[in-house]
Parts: sequence; C-alpha cells; structure tokens
Amino acid sequence: MELVKKHAPITGEQLAEYLGVSRPTLRSDLSLLVMLGHLDAKPKVGYFLGNAYRASDEAMQRLSSLKVREVQGVPVNVPDSLSVHDAVITLFTENADTLLVVNENKGFAGIVTPKDLLKITLGNAGATSIPVSMVMTRYPNIVTLMQDDSVLDAIRKMSLHQVDCLPVIIPSDEQSPYPEIAGWVSKSNIIRLLADIAAAPDLGEQDL
Repeated sequence: MELVKKHAPITGEQLAEYLGVSRPTLRSDLSLLVMLGHLDAKPKVGYFLGNAYRASDEAMQRLSSLKVREVQGVPVNVPDSLSVHDAVITLFTENADTLLVVNENKGFAGIVTPKDLLKITLGNAGATSIPVSMVMTRYPNIVTLMQDDSVLDAIRKMSLHQVDCLPVIIPSDEQSPYPEIAGWVSKSNIIRLLADIAAAPDLGEQDL
C-alpha cells in the first residue's frame, strides 16, 4: 500500500519488481485489495489508492492530530476525607470505575478504584468509616496526562499500564505541590471517539 501511495499509478509489474517477487505471486493479493476497496485499478494505467484506504488514512490522520484537551471528560472528584462507605456509594451512583481524590485545597491527591475499596473492606467490619486518603493510590505514583498530550499517547499509556482511566492534570506551581485536575480520559471516551471517527467517512459520503 505504501508503494502504491508513493508511486501511483503503478503497474503490477512495477510492484512485483519493487517487492522482488513475480507478477503472478502478487495477482491474488492485488485482486483482494481491489475487491476490498483499498486499491483501484485502471487497464493500461495501473493501481492507485481506493476509497476505503483513503478513508482509513484520513481517520488515522485525524486521530493522530487530536489532543487530550479535545476529548477529556469531567471526572468524579471526591474529598480525601470521604469515608470508604460513601466512596462505594459514589462509585455506584456516578457509574464510575475510578474516583479522583482531592485535598482541602482542591489539589489532586490520588485515585481510588473498586479494587482498592474491596481490599480494605473484605473481612474488616469497621473499614467503611476509614477515609479514602488511607486506601488511595497517592500522587505522584499515578500515571497522568497533560492537556496538550496526544490522544495516541493516552491510548499507549492506558495499554502499557493496563488502566481504565488517566487523570488529566495542570502542573503545580510554587504555591502548591499538588497539581490541579483538568479532567480525565477513560476507555469510554476513547471508544466513543473511535466510533465517531469510524463513522465520519460514511457521514461525509452521505452529504455528497
């Protein structure tokens, strides 16, 4: 595909020569790519990129250009004094997978997940009154994003660290060691974004 993109229109013989294979070896592959719409072919002219490839290429370019600030959502923030009992209730009422914890100055202090809450409550009847500050993962031991990071960086971090959401922060200043929470990027954000990008070429074609 990269050869066709660079040299189009290009003949089957030229492609075979670039790849160091015979023309018959490529015939079935070229036919399949034409059938799928990734390539188009004109007799006595050669092969060039098809509509399906151009659409997917445009989608990838759009994804590559997006910044975190364009897709971040509004997080569920809770104070570090909130009890584990109330944190569990908040998870259910907000339908959230993660809670972002803020201190009394509204600085980002940590995160709490269902797994954190489960660990402290199993076999511990009095655990529900413990504040979330005792069970949270503390900043800076948390993978975070900045608003100008790319969405692709966010996807890579989620995959590498196997997390469902990443806090988006504004760096701290000299007055406070804790950053400000700007938002978060969750797997749900990413799934909706990819669905919108995938649907965009179809919507464009309907407008023509």
